[in-house]
Amino acid sequence: MAGSPCWLPALLLLLSLPPPALPRRASGCAARGLCCPGRDAACLSAGRRPDGSTGPCYCDQACARTLDCCHDYAQACTVIPCVVSQWSAWSGCAEPCKTTYRVRMRHIIQEPRNGGEACPALEERAGCVEYWTQQGTECQQSLIPALITTGGFGKARKKRAAADASERAGYCVEFQLVAITPGCLHNHHSYTRWMHYLREGHTICVECQHPALHSPSQHCYGDGTGSQKNQLLHWQAVGNHRCKGTWRRIRQLDTCSCPSVHSFLFI
Repeated sequence: MAGSPCWLPALLLLLSLPPPALPRRASGCAARGLCCPGRDAACLSAGRRPDGSTGPCYCDQACARTLDCCHDYAQACTVIPCVVSQWSAWSGCAEPCKTTYRVRMRHIIQEPRNGGEACPALEERAGCVEYWTQQGTECQQSLIPALITTGGFGKARKKRAAADASERAGYCVEFQLVAITPGCLHNHHSYTRWMHYLREGHTICVECQHPALHSPSQHCYGDGTGSQKNQLLHWQAVGNHRCKGTWRRIRQLDTCSCPSVHSFLFI
């Protein structure tokens, strides 16, 4: 173009170029550092969604249900479950000379995030009985598990002990059976069939006779002497370690009158 300034072609070229792109706001969960629990409307970003559409998208835990997550939510907000330590050793009984509990603990190593499974219980308790006080003395006899067998075992034992007429004749104690383990019913040996007569809620009669009748206390171990009213006491069947349970002492009969069949005996 005659007479045109030499800088005009360069200006025309500059005007024909597209405008420079403006800086875009970071989009997606990773770019914005967002991962929020629950439903959080402020946990918002912009960009592409998993279905390919664009617009507002979320990085909160609820977006998986409402289908409005940002495209990288699953990768940026990986589910992290709770991690706990191993159980500690069991503690001693909470109180000596009582049917109480013992405790073991564990602690949280990693808190759950991004919808990870919640932490399990950090404390566990189990039944416990301690037969020695903190000073090292033995607890009352009432807390020692009673060892019992069928009353028929006492017939021969009485004959052997009959020669010493100076010994106490013995006594009986009535108990109400509170709990019985399944092992009492699931054993079919001939010498354990008597255990089938143990039934929860039933009242049974247990005889204390020599030589189980200990001197100088003149009581059988585990007979509940000195126990509180309605206190749970423990018993164990001789001949089957899986047969045991708890009972409550009802009364002592100084003149023993246990039935001739289905009666029981302290060992």
